[in-house]
Formats: sequence, C-alpha cells, structure tokens
Amino acid sequence: MSNWNTGRVLFWIVVAFLSARADVWPQAGPQKARMAYSSRGIYIMDLFIAKEKGFFREEGLDAELVEVRSANIAVAALVSGELQGLGSVGAAARSIQLGMPIKILAVTGHRPLFWLVSRPEYKSISELKGKTLGITTVNGTQHLAALRLIRKSGLDPATDLKTVLIGGAPTLLQALVSNSIQVAALSSPTVLVARDKFKMNLLADPPKDFVSTQGGFAVTERLLAEKRDLVRRMMRARTKGFKHFHENEKDTSEILAKYMKLDMPTTLETYRISRFAFTTNGILNDKEVEELLREDARVLGLAQPVSAGKIFDFSVQREINQELGIP
Repeated sequence: MSNWNTGRVLFWIVVAFLSARADVWPQAGPQKARMAYSSRGIYIMDLFIAKEKGFFREEGLDAELVEVRSANIAVAALVSGELQGLGSVGAAARSIQLGMPIKILAVTGHRPLFWLVSRPEYKSISELKGKTLGITTVNGTQHLAALRLIRKSGLDPATDLKTVLIGGAPTLLQALVSNSIQVAALSSPTVLVARDKFKMNLLADPPKDFVSTQGGFAVTERLLAEKRDLVRRMMRARTKGFKHFHENEKDTSEILAKYMKLDMPTTLETYRISRFAFTTNGILNDKEVEELLREDARVLGLAQPVSAGKIFDFSVQREINQELGIP
C-alpha cells in the first residue's frame, strides 16, 4: 500500500475513533445555558454575581439570564427545554405540587422580603379600613405576606379591605403614587425608593415567622437525570455567587446597583436590611420544608401536603457546598 493510501486509512481510523468518543471529547467553546428569573432584585443576586464575576465562564458556560415576569410562562419554558434553569423558585414549588416534572435544587431566600407600605396620609394599618390593597399574584408570597401583616393589626383583609391585582413592584409603586391603591407589600429596594422619593409610610416589617421560597435554583427532572454534569456546573457557578454574596457586602451592593440602576447607598441599605432572609447554604431544614408544604397544601386546596422528596433534591447542593467549603 502506498504511503498516500496508508495515510488515508489512518486518517479515517482517527476520525471514526473521535466520532465514537464524542461523548468525552471537550466542546469547542462554552456551553450555552439559559436561566430565567421573575424580576431583578436581591433574591437572585447569586445569578447576577456569577455572571458579573465570571463564575459561569469558569464552569465552561455561556450563561444567558432572562427576565420572565410571568411565573407560568417561565415554568412552561423550563419544562419545554427552552430554559435550563430557573432562579425564582416559588412558582416552581407550587407547579411541582400540581404535577410539573421539576426539582428544586437550592433555596437562597427562605423568608419573604416584603414591607407593608401605605400612602403618606395613612400612619397606621388600622386607618386602612375600606381602602384598597394592591397585589402581584393571588396567593403569591407577596400577597400572603401582606395578609399576614394586616391580620396582625386586627383588620380582616377579606372584609376590611378591597384587593386588586396590579403587577410587580414597580407597578405597585406607581399605583400607590397615583392613589389607585392605598397599601401594598413592597420588596427591597423598591420599598426604599417608596420611602425616600415618594415619602410613603412603612407600616410593618417583613414577617419573620413565614417560610418562603423566594430565590434558588430549579431544573427539570429530565435535565437532572440526563445532563447532571451541566446541572452541576450551573449549580457550582451560582453557589460561588451565593458564597460571594455572603462574604462581600460592598461588592454585592455595587453589582446590585449596576443591575438595578440605583445609587450605592440604596443598594447597600437593601443588602443590610435583607440579609436575614437568606439561607447560608442554599438548603432548607426539615422543619422549614414541613411548614412550607403545609401552607402550600392549604393554599392549593390539597388534601394533604406533597412529600418533600417530590419537590426538593438538595443532594447536588450538598456536594458542591462540600467542594467549596460551605458549612
């Protein structure tokens, strides 16, 4: 056989070998990963920090962070494969309980960050009788936090106030300013803008006896089973971001200021008044899970709470916490 023919044979042998080993051959570039969140805010700072500090790139990912305000649309996009991850996991938790094949792998925010805010002319919750409460979604975390705070004052939200569906925090603030509503539960940093720019009154602090799933990370059961390596890399990047969040107040506040287009003093105060609401390791304890699922069963009208294993899988988070030295 001539050298030329021998070379051709060797060439095709190498091509066949590499094709057969494509599963272990490194990709030419970063792998695309699209992750969604419901609105820009401190709850999903782990994703913003991971993007800003290059943690996704370190894990070989080209991360695209997409704002999807509709929880139903975000969940549908995740299940269809248009998204690989979801950072706003409150809606995901309830969707799972209604049959969606999703798993929550991490929870960053486990307390609701909503302050009860009224127009300037109202100095107490009792003065709001007969007025209008604005909410984002019916029986969403923002709505439930507002109900809890109002009930603590002695008013019955069902009979003493009117309730209207408005939208997210910016829309709620606009409705307060225009006087189409008189009270709403606002998250940070919107609550600080309401207080400082529009002189709204903060009537009650966030309820600390209320477990929620405000931020975290969720994927489909299929992605977790079939592309666990991709899931682990997304989780490693966002966990690095969450670790940075806890360890770097100033840098986190600067990144929040950039993404929220706010001044540094506002975002620094936001960080300080919000930090209590975050888990330290991305994992809920058993008592928190039990309380959360019991409340969800009540809201969803289920005969009994769904099992924790159906909704949560913290195994990947535990592995990564160990790798990164997070207790």
